[in-house]
Amino acid sequence: MLASLMFMGTASLVKAQSPEVTHNTWTSGAPLPTAVITAAAAVLKNEIYVVGGATATEEVADVQIYNPATNAWSSGVPYPTAMSGASAAVVKNVLYVFGGSPGGGVPLNAVWAFNPKTKTWTGLADMPTARWLTAAVVEKNIIYVIGGVVSPSGFVATVESYNPATNTWTEEAPMLESKQGPAAGLLETTIVVADGAPQPGQITGDAEGYDAATNAWTELAVDPEARVLSCFGSIGSKFYDAGGYLNNAGAATTVNESFQLSKNKWTTTLAPMPQGTMQGSSAVYKKQLYCIGGLATWNGAPINNVQIYQP
Repeated sequence: MLASLMFMGTASLVKAQSPEVTHNTWTSGAPLPTAVITAAAAVLKNEIYVVGGATATEEVADVQIYNPATNAWSSGVPYPTAMSGASAAVVKNVLYVFGGSPGGGVPLNAVWAFNPKTKTWTGLADMPTARWLTAAVVEKNIIYVIGGVVSPSGFVATVESYNPATNTWTEEAPMLESKQGPAAGLLETTIVVADGAPQPGQITGDAEGYDAATNAWTELAVDPEARVLSCFGSIGSKFYDAGGYLNNAGAATTVNESFQLSKNKWTTTLAPMPQGTMQGSSAVYKKQLYCIGGLATWNGAPINNVQIYQP
């Protein structure tokens, strides 16, 4: 009897010490020290690395590191070159950054890896197609770099995969439609790619799914809120897509949606972003979506908001 009471007391104490999760809500993190747009972002060793990006006046090589546990920012080893519009992914505790642009509509094909043990950046095999505003998704330790821009008027459907173990590239089947600044994430074994711009001045809600095993793309349900350069990420069985540009030369949308592959369906009734953003950075950590920086309006200055969504 005494043991039973002791067990109940311990269980109650654990429950009291564990904060209740409030679902479908947004909270704020500590502001980004240097407000940037189109910075690459990924989670490395329980921290979110925000690499490069552009301020109101120039591209930067800054590496800004956010610790969700302490809600604090620190400075990392600078990227080897100032650039914006790159994409990033992590495999086996190494951060990989792909392409980008140093400005002026010039694409880069450089690939750099950051090892947190040695705290150094190492140049790797160049990406076959120089581009920026791509999406990078990891599936079975292979990184797929998807879509992007090769020139100010050249938006592509290109898909190239990078194998970190062999430092080699493979050209994969292209998407069914060109996409600049798409949203992308892994659901089960399918890479979901949605939205983006197929050409200048045009935005699509087109969504596609890629099966790496068959190297084939299939059409998925169209996103009801066609947008580009949104905040996105996969959490559990759903892919989340928040904010973005609506091709209206105005404010970013606050619409927040989720996509479920098993139902091929979008849910459009999620809590909206407190501040709509476009051209920000995205990361998923401990089942929460982090939306970092970006623009609130098309011609505005970069903002330093950190908005965190709890599904």
